[in-house]
Amino acid sequence: MDMPAAAMKRLVLESLGWLLVVAGVAALVLPGPGLLMIFGGIALLAPHYDWAERRLDPIRLRALRGAAEGVETWPRIVLSLLAALWVIGLGVVWMLQPAAPGWWPVAERWWLFGGAWTGLTLVLSGILALVLIGYSYRRFHGRPAAVADLEHELADAVEDLKHDAERHRERRHPHAGND
Repeated sequence: MDMPAAAMKRLVLESLGWLLVVAGVAALVLPGPGLLMIFGGIALLAPHYDWAERRLDPIRLRALRGAAEGVETWPRIVLSLLAALWVIGLGVVWMLQPAAPGWWPVAERWWLFGGAWTGLTLVLSGILALVLIGYSYRRFHGRPAAVADLEHELADAVEDLKHDAERHRERRHPHAGND
């Protein structure tokens, strides 16, 4: 029994969407572009789920606000660039797999675990961060009107999301507030 191409495509896109959301949540605390991955996952899920479609714009706008804040001042820009270069450097070290140093307190197998693939993802994350810093700088640095427009757009999207949630709650529980 073969699966139709449309169903296969939907299965692949939904699986990839969920994978990106889970990896993005993990990347919020681990090295990597967490919010960007969550946005990508939600974007893949949005055509199939109403809840994802409703959250897509607020997530995109929050990511852009974070990008704008990251290039607000020169110290932030410099720290962001140094952090991205640090992640790239760690990735290179991970890919080279040097022997564990003498001060390493646990079994050597736990030194730089994950191997070259971990290093590659770190390097790619750092490169992506550099690209995003450049994009953010060009779009937002020294442009208060662009930041103000973004804040206004985000406030509108959050308000729309609240109204959608209220309408959804009323549809599910039509008599809840009529006591």
